[in-house]
Amino acid sequence: MSILVYTENWDGKFKKLSFELVSYASAIAKEMGLPVTALSIGNVTEDELSNLGNYGATKILSVSDDRFTSLDNKAIAATVAKAAEGAKVVLFAHNNLGKAIAPRVAVKLDAGLVSGVTALPSSIDPFVVQKKAFTGKAFANVQVNTDVKVLTFSQNSFELVETNNDAVVENFDPGVSDSDFSTIVKETNKVTGQVLLSDAEIVISGGRGMKGGENWGGLEELADLLGAGLACSRPVSDEGWRGHAEHVGQTGKIIAPNLYFAFGISGAIQHLGGVSSSKVIVAVNKDPDAPIFETADYGVVGDVFKVIPQLIEGVKEM
Repeated sequence: MSILVYTENWDGKFKKLSFELVSYASAIAKEMGLPVTALSIGNVTEDELSNLGNYGATKILSVSDDRFTSLDNKAIAATVAKAAEGAKVVLFAHNNLGKAIAPRVAVKLDAGLVSGVTALPSSIDPFVVQKKAFTGKAFANVQVNTDVKVLTFSQNSFELVETNNDAVVENFDPGVSDSDFSTIVKETNKVTGQVLLSDAEIVISGGRGMKGGENWGGLEELADLLGAGLACSRPVSDEGWRGHAEHVGQTGKIIAPNLYFAFGISGAIQHLGGVSSSKVIVAVNKDPDAPIFETADYGVVGDVFKVIPQLIEGVKEM
């Protein structure tokens, strides 16, 4: 028996999200008296795989198969289900890939599924975990009665805890057949030269208060100085001021950076539903009654066109 963690890699490298997930799994494992097994799919070096041991994994199963470059959900789910034989808890990140695979694995394992978990279980027997509800406005305590539990874990909900384990790396053959691969990738176009919102630790976002796409120069400069991703609210993308790829919110990208700046964004519930998992939210708005201030950790009541240049100068001085 064990806790199994699916650790996603990006071009052969793990990011903070994967290490955070293993740390969370390690904490659950201590409460349940079980070891942590991490599963990695893709071409990852042994040194990089060993990094997972620094956060609590005792065994690492490595699947190196060029067929998985297509990121086929059916094939990945079959692989995770095979690796999960004997596991009591199976963990995924609460991102696009995790949300796509976790339900498939839950069906295969006849397991209960809780998505968007934000804290350690408040009880092991019965197994009760906390998740956000009503777009982050409330929390729900969910009891899972099945023998196997499948969880997707919300980013930035648990601190990294280094344990410096000497994890054992093993090659793993899930026996996946060609029929499990139904996705054919004909062409891949990757965005280069900018920070992706899904990866960004800091996000700079603008709303209707920016008054037009031609006024984004200050936000672009600030993002460049901070190494941040650029985002916008839905009205901005609907007006064509910025591309839809930058739209964050309940109907756009759901993000969880360490630091989120909201410039000229009123804070509609649909927008907050996509950014409420941010660790720290800083809002700048000239309306002191803007709803964004109810959620923000720090707020500046002022004109964005005066505040942004001052922030840029402050960052340059630092």
